[in-house]
Order: sequence, then C-alpha cells, then structure tokens
Amino acid sequence: MVRLYKPIVILADTSHPFTRTHWTALTDFQMLGREYYQTVFGERYLVFGPLLVHATSALLKRIFSTPRPSRPLSNALSVTGYASALLFIPIHVITHRLSPLSSIPSPSELDYEYVKTALHGWPVRSTVLYISLVLGVALHAADGLGIIWTTWAPKAVEKLPGRRARLALAGAAMLPVLTGLAVIAREPLYAFSFTVARYRASLAHSFIYRL
Repeated sequence: MVRLYKPIVILADTSHPFTRTHWTALTDFQMLGREYYQTVFGERYLVFGPLLVHATSALLKRIFSTPRPSRPLSNALSVTGYASALLFIPIHVITHRLSPLSSIPSPSELDYEYVKTALHGWPVRSTVLYISLVLGVALHAADGLGIIWTTWAPKAVEKLPGRRARLALAGAAMLPVLTGLAVIAREPLYAFSFTVARYRASLAHSFIYRL
C-alpha cells in the first residue's frame, strides 16, 4: 500500500491539478512507510528469505523428483515462476537495491523520482521490465493458489475459484499497479538535475541498462 498510495491518490483526485507540493508530500509518506517495511528483519525474513526458500525448493524438487517432474517446464506455473525468480526479480533487486549503492548513500533514500528517471531515460526497457515483473508474479500467484488450496485444503476444493476467475483476480490486482506506473511515467521529473544525474549513474551500473 505504501508503494501504491501515491499513484492511487493521483488517480482519485481529479478536481485539482497535481503539483510538485503534492508529489513531495506523498513521497514523504512513502519514505515514512519504509521505516516499517524496509528493515533488515523485514527484508531478510519476510521478503528475500521466503523467496529464496520457495525458488530453491522448487528447483530441488524438479532436479531430484523421480521418475520425472509432474509439471513440465512449459507449464504456465513453471514459466512464470522461473522467469520471475531467475530473471525479473534479480534484475529488479540489482537495479533498485544494489546498483544505487554506487552513487547513493542508501537505497532507502530512493523515491518515485528514481522510477521516473528510469521510465524517462529508458522508456521501452523500463516499461517492459516493470510490466513483466508484475505480470509474472501475479500469474504465478494465481496458478500457485490452486495448488496450495488443493494440497492443504482438499476437502474445500469445491470452493476454489476456477482458473479463469483466479486469472481475473490477478488482473484486477495488477490494474492499480500498472495504472500507477502509467501515471508516474506521464509526470515530469521533479528532482534536481544533480539528483537525476545520480539516479542515471546508478541505473547505468545495472547491466540491463548498459545493453
């Protein structure tokens, strides 16, 4: 919600033009929220830890299951899972958490101006990466929900929404994220020129923006 708050407010308030003052206030709200969710414990044990366990267990199961894995690599769940875990999430982490360390004291100082700098400087590349990340995670969650439900609540399987319904829910969850991304892309850059230069230098440290 901290990440979505600003785009949602931008979309909801159509009665007044959105000014730099509004943008600054909402960025401050985002930075305040990070004090609670972007912590060593939160990221280590609630974000990266579960992701690593999930991806590793899936890979080990595929390697050591006999006589063959029950789910082919061409399956939608496998495609979205491996693409997200091995490609889009690592690129996102490198771009937003590791590369900024080269020119910014702490990635926690980054706000939406960093995202806007990427969208303005590399519009096609950044849009494809953000959409692919959101799409891959949402579709993987929609298909994974069915497996979790049938495994842990087999007696209630009749209450499980069909795959089309789950995909529709995934689409509904993606809509505010992608709409917010479109809103951010249309906004002008409000950061100072020297800050934008630091952001561009940080992005250039990511291999994906040097290709």
